[in-house]
Amino acid sequence: MAFKMKLDFVDVVCNDSLKNTYVNGKRLGYEFQIRLSNYRGHYLSCIQELAVKVDGKEVHADDLSLCLNEKEFTLQQIPSLISEFWNVIEPATIKVYAPGGLSEGEHTIDVTLLVRIPYMPVPGSNKEHDYAVLDSCGTKTLQIVEGVQVNG
Repeated sequence: MAFKMKLDFVDVVCNDSLKNTYVNGKRLGYEFQIRLSNYRGHYLSCIQELAVKVDGKEVHADDLSLCLNEKEFTLQQIPSLISEFWNVIEPATIKVYAPGGLSEGEHTIDVTLLVRIPYMPVPGSNKEHDYAVLDSCGTKTLQIVEGVQVNG
């Protein structure tokens, strides 16, 4: 990656969004919301990299899903989502499959989100389809209290 832009318009990890998720009364993971830190939206197929660390531990890609527009997608589906648009004002939900969820208290969420900007080729590059990349990465410490989410 030769050219990367960082535009800090909003915090990538949304305040007060961390909570455990339940299925049939069992705590099967957790979720939180993220936003694009940009002045315009992008198609999901433009996501070049999406990774999550919680409390310094990387979450396996197979345990992550991205929810947007009332749909849920695996990371493997993202490159083919050419008609699924992420509006800049809409948060997306990251769901993590982790039986037992997270314990109450503070947790540091670290999101790597790199998005290709298809209308901005890298100047002087001889590579085909070499586009600038938007660095929409972010880290935030959030607090989870069973039944209540509080910003950390």
